[in-house]
Amino acid sequence: MAGTSGRLLALLSLLQARRDWPGAALAARLEVSERTVRRDVERLRDLGYPIRATKGPDGGYRLGAGADLPPLLLDDEQAVALAVSLRSATASGADVGEAAGRALATLRQVMPSRLRHRVDAVELSAAGSVPGGSAADPEVLATLAGAVRAREVVRFDHRDALRRVEPHHVVTRSGRWYLVGWDLDRDDWRVFRIDRVRPRVPHGPRFVPRPLPGDGRVETLLTGRFRGAVAGSDWPCRGEVVLHLPVADVAPYALDGVVEELGPDRTRLVVGSWSWAGLVALLARFDADLEVVGPAELRDALGRVGRRLARAGRPGGPVDG
Repeated sequence: MAGTSGRLLALLSLLQARRDWPGAALAARLEVSERTVRRDVERLRDLGYPIRATKGPDGGYRLGAGADLPPLLLDDEQAVALAVSLRSATASGADVGEAAGRALATLRQVMPSRLRHRVDAVELSAAGSVPGGSAADPEVLATLAGAVRAREVVRFDHRDALRRVEPHHVVTRSGRWYLVGWDLDRDDWRVFRIDRVRPRVPHGPRFVPRPLPGDGRVETLLTGRFRGAVAGSDWPCRGEVVLHLPVADVAPYALDGVVEELGPDRTRLVVGSWSWAGLVALLARFDADLEVVGPAELRDALGRVGRRLARAGRPGGPVDG
């Protein structure tokens, strides 16, 4: 009976890996007769797998989609990838989070212990997650998450450089995966895109986790680093202006700025950017007169960028300086 069970699993695995299989090819791969293959196909059909016979010179079989979901056969890599995806969905804030959590619990319950330990190590944080194009390898995700849980220094190649990092969090943000950790060689917190990480084995020694800076939240640190802030999560450059526009023309384009209506054609805007020149560019998009409330750095940047653009707009005029 054990031989039959193992053969059924092997047959199902072959049918999942390829669209069409001639009966003779399946028999050869399984080292059984074509009659045995036919009997095994009937057993799988009885279990709910929609296996259809295909026409042709050789005849064969195809695993189709059914009305009901039969038991799934997953290899180790597929199981870990599915578990990571489900755990990510539960952290994303999407309306499938509750269903994903139940699916993850079901999958975990039937996993062998060696895979269950790996999946349990994947503790994720979400920071502004939206659908996107993460190309992170599930094996790498599981490896880094395991190091976070075990508090082990990781060594990996990132942009052709060897890094030694105390991993703190595996984070998903805007459809990508990141590792947040203390870089031992840079003596600072760093954020690494996981799809660019190539781990080296074995891991380094165990460490005592350092407290995150600021309010201690990984989302705050990640937001600040993406905004170019050295500490905290606020923009490094922030200014206040009064735009000669109605609030309805400002609010949709204010990003995360603060908008206040001052009159029918006057709107106060407090907004930030990664640089003063970047803030000038953001304000210029409104194409309207404005009054600078502060600070002096914004006023200086407006004058500097304005002079540069004026020179660039003159025929034959210099564009540098």
